[in-house]
Amino acid sequence: MGHGHDHGAAASRAGARNVGRLRIAFALAIVFLVVEAVTAFLTDSLALLSDAAHLLTDAVGIGMALAAIGLAGRARLDGARTFGLYRLEILAALANALLLFAVTIYILVEAVQRIGEDPDVRSGPMLVVAIVGLVVNVVSVLLLRSGSAASLNVRAAYFEVVSDALASAGVIAAAVVIALTDWTPIDTITAVVIGIWILPRAWSVAAESVRILLQAAPAGLDLDRLRADLGGLPGVVDVHDLHVWTLTSEMDVASAHLMVAPGTDPHGVLDRARDVLRVEYAISHATLQVEPDDHTGCAEVNW
Repeated sequence: MGHGHDHGAAASRAGARNVGRLRIAFALAIVFLVVEAVTAFLTDSLALLSDAAHLLTDAVGIGMALAAIGLAGRARLDGARTFGLYRLEILAALANALLLFAVTIYILVEAVQRIGEDPDVRSGPMLVVAIVGLVVNVVSVLLLRSGSAASLNVRAAYFEVVSDALASAGVIAAAVVIALTDWTPIDTITAVVIGIWILPRAWSVAAESVRILLQAAPAGLDLDRLRADLGGLPGVVDVHDLHVWTLTSEMDVASAHLMVAPGTDPHGVLDRARDVLRVEYAISHATLQVEPDDHTGCAEVNW
């Protein structure tokens, strides 16, 4: 009894530490996002602006991890919202992707317009802010590294920060080149490279968010195999109205009608079906209706 209590208390303390580290990393990302964006416009540096856009993905990624942890600790039901507020994380991800598209397209258009020009990029402030940005990223990496092993959300935010550290290093290199050689096109080239790097990731986030909002089956899930596994359970003669969708990250949901032969124990069917879903498909939340094989009426409401 005492050992169980100690284990639970230790897990609780570890969770609190992770949340605290996430909050610090989130605050650092937000504050320095503003600093980088303002400095980018003051120094006329597209590379710095691209890095600020990349930092935006860090801030939203960390914010989503915090939101997921916060929502998981609240009641599942929220008044008339029978699925709670879990979808807010997906909406935030979609908004983030759309914002990234807008900022990146702006940067690429600006880069095209700069072809043949010699912009007055002030390398001094650009270098200082890029170095501080790299330090912020390193601090965030250290803050998130331990929690990344226990949470997919934190792990995603961790890898975002690691990749942003590489982008900051690229901006530092561009600033050094400008300071030593006065070759300002390197700023535009760096901005385009970072922008092209961001676009596929923004597309991936947007596509996955739309997929979830459309309640499509989770990517990689074989519905035919799942139907066959459920239909192969002892006593089950038919499976229909099978639906699987993602509520939010790391939370897939299923519903199905399982038609059984006469004399079949419905409790046993439910237990085995839930085991299949949980163990084989990592679906821990399912609504299953067990019905006798002479039951009629499902065809009228099947969709």
